[in-house]
Amino acid sequence: MDIKKIKKVSIYPAIGIARIGNSKEYFLASEIPGVAPSPEGGFKDGNNLFKKQVPLFRIYGLDEHGNTLGEITADIADIEWRVHTANRKAAWYQFNNALDLGVDALPSTPRNGDMSGDDRQNLVIDAGIVKIKGRDTSGPAYQLDKGQFFDKKISLGEIRTDHQGRLLVFGGDGISESRTGIPAITFANNDGWHDDVSDGTVRATLTIGGVTFEADPAMVVCTPPNFGPGLFPVVTMYDVAYDLFVREKWMEGPQQVTFYDNIFPIFQRMSNAQWVNEGFFMLFGTNSPSDFNNPELIKVLSNPAPEHAEERRRIFSWFRNTASDSYQPDLIPPYYGDLFGDYEKLPHVDLSVTATQYQMLQSWAEGSFTTGSPAAPVPFEKMNPQQQTEALLKVSLEECLGGPFHPGIEITWPFRQLIMWDKPFRLRILPEEVPVSDNYGPMITGEIALSKNGPLDGSGPGSLTRWLGVPWQTDEASCLSGYDTTLYLPLPSFWATRVPNTVLSMKSYNRATKKSLDTGQRLKHFSYRVDWLRDFAASYVGRINNMVALWHELGVISKHSDAANTNPYLPSEWWVETDRKDGEGEDPTYHQVLRAEREPEAKLLQGNRATRQTKPLKRHEL
Repeated sequence: MDIKKIKKVSIYPAIGIARIGNSKEYFLASEIPGVAPSPEGGFKDGNNLFKKQVPLFRIYGLDEHGNTLGEITADIADIEWRVHTANRKAAWYQFNNALDLGVDALPSTPRNGDMSGDDRQNLVIDAGIVKIKGRDTSGPAYQLDKGQFFDKKISLGEIRTDHQGRLLVFGGDGISESRTGIPAITFANNDGWHDDVSDGTVRATLTIGGVTFEADPAMVVCTPPNFGPGLFPVVTMYDVAYDLFVREKWMEGPQQVTFYDNIFPIFQRMSNAQWVNEGFFMLFGTNSPSDFNNPELIKVLSNPAPEHAEERRRIFSWFRNTASDSYQPDLIPPYYGDLFGDYEKLPHVDLSVTATQYQMLQSWAEGSFTTGSPAAPVPFEKMNPQQQTEALLKVSLEECLGGPFHPGIEITWPFRQLIMWDKPFRLRILPEEVPVSDNYGPMITGEIALSKNGPLDGSGPGSLTRWLGVPWQTDEASCLSGYDTTLYLPLPSFWATRVPNTVLSMKSYNRATKKSLDTGQRLKHFSYRVDWLRDFAASYVGRINNMVALWHELGVISKHSDAANTNPYLPSEWWVETDRKDGEGEDPTYHQVLRAEREPEAKLLQGNRATRQTKPLKRHEL
């Protein structure tokens, strides 16, 4: 790279996604779209604690025309990073519903409304500006722990640099607490509570060859853990943002729809949701006539020939049109929408694909598309600089949910408003000297939220995650699936690919892949799905408070391969509940299974069965 051509520098990713964890171990966030991180040893450590996901921020030089020249590292520049994160949830307004849907949105009063004036600053956990420079730098001076919730010091994580002077941002430990010791009672607005989710600005000053540059800043968002890494939602936040930029003419949509680029991901994501929701398993899972992982079906759907037009139109007719003014609960995708729970029989009570996705599906149904080929992931170091920056802009948003926003668990509905953005995929960030305001009057309405100089008009420390529930665990343990139990399937779902509903347990996987069992029995185990939250209390208040205390004991739905499988009724790739802390002692029913299946392992039960007892799970007591 010719450093004389550098006229501007920018930080990538423009929005980095960190995820909380209570382990001292960590793994780097993915930098390749469509590819999940794969940490050595899995997503938990040897003590069953969650590893943190850590984004790596890089700096790229651009020429006078905005073309990407290459990455700038400590080899050619002196780099000083500045990170400023905060958690403003408790000082923000209550969540009732998304404020941008054009309905009579419910206005919201502030959380912790019994506090006023300067006292409300006690509700903001502000880590302040922390600076770091050099190679492989870390230590106590770089902790994001300057903030307090009232008189209690709260850590929001730390920052480090790698061997090339790039920035790593670590989030919090997943600690949520009530200042007064009162249990959580609701999904999003628990007064007196805080968590250690956060977000904030990432800035850098560089000196290259005696010339100083201030980089285009970025944002970092520290979100809850991903319990289904590698399972992507039907609508991602990247889809939401891309749709916004296409509709607002900031970007052009695809000139030609390509099946494997634009259509197949939508179908595959629905089929892959079989591993986190039993309803999706029934509709689109293995052995279903609509299994979109079936090569024979995909061979038909990827062919634009007229003889397949009827099948394409039939599948297209299943999809809900976001522009429709009618309530269509029988259409797909089978997810709840933003308005679920607050309104009845309105279009956005259920989730739709984006307008751009729907238009691409329509072009596909009409045969106006090319097939293309399945994308083969390119290693990051094999990409050219332009491809690297494009990948970094996409990958962070792609791993986040694109709905429903009620309120959401990562980043939420403001991202679909143009006032939030400076340019495609880069947020408008407040100047460093401008503080973030948490006071927009006694109530916040849709009109206030969307107004110029309102809360969306420029982002700063804590301004992104404040729209979410407090604490995060109560929302995740509340928004599940199949609330109407009279329906045939446990659908719709909220956020199954991040917060699973029903899963394939490791015990089921072990029996379903047992080659000595006959196909019928293996299929029984394959089809047996269990409640992901089964270890927590059945009562609502008990469940959400157990989630606060014991979230790290839940299993991660991770990919397993059965490469030697030759059974046509069973898959070669499975997503299995892994690393669940499932209590102490033996599971007598599993040994009953082993005996019934005539396995030698059943001899483990020999001995004094009359006095054998299993120890109960230790659960948080309210």
